[in-house]
Amino acid sequence: MTTNSNMHTSNKGLDLIIHFEGFSETPYLCSAGVPTIGYGSTVYPNGEWVSMDDAPVNKHEARGMLLHHMNTQVEPYIRDNVMCDLLQREFDALASFVYNVGSGNFLDSTMLRELNSWNKKKAADEFPKWRRAGGEIVNGLVRRRKSERHLFLTGELKFFD
Repeated sequence: MTTNSNMHTSNKGLDLIIHFEGFSETPYLCSAGVPTIGYGSTVYPNGEWVSMDDAPVNKHEARGMLLHHMNTQVEPYIRDNVMCDLLQREFDALASFVYNVGSGNFLDSTMLRELNSWNKKKAADEFPKWRRAGGEIVNGLVRRRKSERHLFLTGELKFFD
């Protein structure tokens, strides 16, 4: 058992996610063409997918949706699949990454393979490779991956805008 079993995303990790996701009270199509609302939510806590016809949400509701998704879809995948011990800063950076790319993509990633080989430096070098949406390089993803990698390596929350 790793020390990851009781880890949760800290405020630093949530701040990173909220910064890069931004807030939208109404549904919009993300860069990958998926209906999204709040702080990047694509699914409601009841399991229903966001649609373009959905009612607006406020920031309190959006934060609740984010926290529910983190607790049910992001953190368990990190805790259950990363076999090396993580520091809080590493967990936070991975939580932002997994929230953005999805648990399935994380499970199939070289990043996870490197972590499970206890090679954190090589795992950190994988962040910048995840910069595309819809086949195109997206500047927002380039900046996000740089911030995630920086947090992973240093523990400092820094936005490269």
